[in-house]
Amino acid sequence: MQASTHLVRGNFGIEISTRRVFPCFGEVRQRSLTLNRNFCIRSGSTCSGLRSGDFSMGAGLVRAKNGIETAVRSSVKSRSIKAQASGGDIEDLTPINPQAKSSGAVLPFVGVACLGAMLFGYHLGVVNGALEYLSKDLGIAENTVMQGWIVSTLLAGATVGSFTGGTLADKFGRTRTFQLDAIPLIIGAFLTATAQTVQTMIIGRFLAGIGIGISSAIVPLYISEISPTEIRGALGSINQLFICIGILAALVAGLPLAGNPLWWRTMFGIAIVPAILLAVGMAFSPESPRWLFQQGKIPEAEKAIRTLYGKERVAEIMYELRTAGQGSTEQEAGWFDLFSSRYWKVVSVGAALFLFQQLAGINAVVYYSTAVFRSAGIASDVAASALVGASNVFGSAIASSLMDRQGRKSLLMTSFSGMAASMLLLSLSFTWKVLAPYSGTLAVVGTVLYVLSFSLGAGPVPALLLPEIFASRIRAKAVALSLGTHWISNFVIGLYFLSVVNKFGISSVYLGFAGVCALAVLYIAGNVVETKGRSLEEIELALNPTT
Repeated sequence: MQASTHLVRGNFGIEISTRRVFPCFGEVRQRSLTLNRNFCIRSGSTCSGLRSGDFSMGAGLVRAKNGIETAVRSSVKSRSIKAQASGGDIEDLTPINPQAKSSGAVLPFVGVACLGAMLFGYHLGVVNGALEYLSKDLGIAENTVMQGWIVSTLLAGATVGSFTGGTLADKFGRTRTFQLDAIPLIIGAFLTATAQTVQTMIIGRFLAGIGIGISSAIVPLYISEISPTEIRGALGSINQLFICIGILAALVAGLPLAGNPLWWRTMFGIAIVPAILLAVGMAFSPESPRWLFQQGKIPEAEKAIRTLYGKERVAEIMYELRTAGQGSTEQEAGWFDLFSSRYWKVVSVGAALFLFQQLAGINAVVYYSTAVFRSAGIASDVAASALVGASNVFGSAIASSLMDRQGRKSLLMTSFSGMAASMLLLSLSFTWKVLAPYSGTLAVVGTVLYVLSFSLGAGPVPALLLPEIFASRIRAKAVALSLGTHWISNFVIGLYFLSVVNKFGISSVYLGFAGVCALAVLYIAGNVVETKGRSLEEIELALNPTT
């Protein structure tokens, strides 16, 4: 990336104009920021602020002009306005408001949204422990085909829900879509908990799948649009953390099954409670200011900004929104617009990230974790699942703390590199005779390292990065399309995985997964941009020259 910066001085303000070049997207964007009353430049950990009210007329104005010019020159030298050579990073040009309201004000609303993420994980995990018991209760203990339908129908529903979520979010807004999402989540949980026939169970699972599919699209979308720039990465990665917590909650909920075979109904019914809390909580949560602005609801957008960030930041954020939308009178994009030459490059990045995520073998590792741990002498299925789940939660928590410091791109590359090495270790532990005495231990180590590596980047980053890189007019639908890729590939892999293993052997399959992870590293290095520390409007201006 190349960048040039020049200073234009006038009688009443200063304008910094930055020319941006992004090789991986082939786009150049001219961005101007006018500074009149408040100006603050970040240089390392210091901040130089000048306020027009601090200076008197005459000599004071001269001192102000000289002081600001010196600050700008010093800032450029110290790379406050950055031009990094990573082939796609974005300049660090951020107006700072020293009186900004504590960003902690958004945390309760992020927490409400993450109930959708927790339900996502819970519905994915709840069937694992309950399947054996519900199969006996519904009379399909010997019918593996019907058991497979009960498991996979959730994924089919999630595929439908992920595509539906984008349209609903654009039409009704983010918070209203959450409330609509609660309907299939509640009905699905009720039907699965009270099912007396396989047909009712499948319908319930399909409806719950629609619910988690919608959640998978709108949770990261809503969080990215309400989060302050400086902690958007940390808050966005909480989505993945709550998915892991949901999976662990499903594991814990299954503990009484051994003593009470009918407990599986309670396990499914428990999911009604967070779904109701999600609907109620969203009634008190502010709508996305960006969606409101896009709809022309300016007073409502300003009210939402006051609720989220405080009244001091209303003017600043409204200025960013107007700048991002300047010169654009376009309506929200249709589905076919995503495949136009204008947007396809960035949309394909989103779809590719989720495709790599699934083809990298995370489901295979989870499926085979029990067998791997048994080979190492860990006979308890619960212990094996708990170890995998704990590794996922721990890695996601670490990722949350690193997201805004290390950046999305570096975490993705580190994550896929670690996954490739872990898959190679798993493959060799099954084939190398010299490692035979240690094969069980190495397999466990490889599995845990793989899950940790996945949870550091490949798991949380795609859902966080996508709402950041998509233009506002395509954001909801593009996220939905990418999540649709996730669910379709998840379904196909689950359908054919065992057949591929039986034909080629688990060692060869693991080796193939390692190769996919290595390809992912190369793809990310050449096509993914770094977005940490940038507002959504800055990113949109940089990547979309005619929004």
